[in-house]
Amino acid sequence: MSMNVVVLLYLVASVCFIQALKGLSHPTTSIKGNVFGMTGMAIAVLTTVALIFKLSQNPAAGMAYVLAGLVIGGGLGAYMANKVEMTKMPELVAFMHSMIGLAAVFIAVAAVAEPWAFGIVAKGGQIPVGNRIELFLGAAIGAITFSGSVIAFGKLSGKYKFRLFQGAPVVFKGQHMLNLLLGIATLIWGGVFFVTESWTAFYIMLALSFVLGVLIIIPIGGADMPVVVSMLNSYSGWAAAGIGFSLNNSMLIIAGSLVGSSGAILSYIMCKAMNRSFFNVILGGFGGDTSAATGGAQQQRNVKSGSADDAAFLLTNAETVTIVPGYGLAVARAQHAVKELAAKLKERGITVKYAIHPVAGRMPGHMNVLLAEAEVPYDQVFEMEDINSEFGQTDVVMVLGANDVVNPAAHVKGSPIYGMPILEAYKAKNVIVNKRSMASGYAGLDNELFYMDKTMMVFGDAKKVMEDLVKAVDNV
Repeated sequence: MSMNVVVLLYLVASVCFIQALKGLSHPTTSIKGNVFGMTGMAIAVLTTVALIFKLSQNPAAGMAYVLAGLVIGGGLGAYMANKVEMTKMPELVAFMHSMIGLAAVFIAVAAVAEPWAFGIVAKGGQIPVGNRIELFLGAAIGAITFSGSVIAFGKLSGKYKFRLFQGAPVVFKGQHMLNLLLGIATLIWGGVFFVTESWTAFYIMLALSFVLGVLIIIPIGGADMPVVVSMLNSYSGWAAAGIGFSLNNSMLIIAGSLVGSSGAILSYIMCKAMNRSFFNVILGGFGGDTSAATGGAQQQRNVKSGSADDAAFLLTNAETVTIVPGYGLAVARAQHAVKELAAKLKERGITVKYAIHPVAGRMPGHMNVLLAEAEVPYDQVFEMEDINSEFGQTDVVMVLGANDVVNPAAHVKGSPIYGMPILEAYKAKNVIVNKRSMASGYAGLDNELFYMDKTMMVFGDAKKVMEDLVKAVDNV
């Protein structure tokens, strides 16, 4: 295989990746986007394998290692993707990001140790200045991505007792100054490696990057985890692009740049949807101690609660119903029961719609994927900006496991979430809220929507409540 053919195949794979991003921008074309992505990756992998076989001095041994890596890595990836629950999808994404970062670190270490094996220099020669910069950047970003993704995984999981893995922000005095000093020290030691090609400097730079990755994620609370996931996605792309420049691999450069830029754009969109400063979120500027100031009032206020039969009466007497899914719905795996309830209501001539907030759930698009798994028709699912104007004319809004994304405190000056765009469910004529308890959301704030006269709380597991509602609707 000639290098011209290799470059052409990499170009075809790159076009597939671009089409994949385009397809994944909307649920109706997401399957097509995934097909493009898988096709592009298959072309890139097969082309790289053929290139290794062509350039290797010992093709048989080289191919054995490559095939072993493909079988083990591909097998584990397929197994994990097949077994993962929908509620664990964010953790899987964080885990994949960490593996990309770690792979970038390992490749950088190997390239620094034996640059001639990668065609960077002739054996015994020094690494060119440009390649040193690329290796430094790729390794540093990869290390930050790995350790930061490990912390994000723990925070998203929420089942580990280790303090750094808990959803509440970990803050201490002088934290930002420490991060700044570590960042400067990382650049300095990277500069030393750039000038001297010193292994010691390279390892110190790597160690500082691993520590920095931990420190920039621990002060970020659970409410901002969707932004963290997309931000780490961007980091993993830039790490891959940096290594691609070092290896003169156009495929890595293009794919890494696509992932890096799209992740950065998504992070910006997510921050805008949450009224966060992008840089403040990255630096842990949004604290999590508001819960301490507001949590005590929740147990002293009265709410209007009801049963599944009460909720069914409201729903069956409505002309329009809007369902707002949240993370609690994902935890209970209630999406199929919700679809069944919606079908029962539609049989009665009731208009049913789903309202999706950009940051509902634990990762970007979580609720869209959840509803797609239950095969909810795409024409019933509406984004926040498309449906907010309709809440004032909606008879019943049913909030399932959501909290912060429907909190009217976003309209109150002085509130920690002031200015955050929300689904304006409070404007509806009636509101039904299903939650396990009156616990606050990730922002740690009380939700005034729950205490309104028009709101009825139905407590319990979302799946059980939805199943009871289906039976109650049949009996009305």
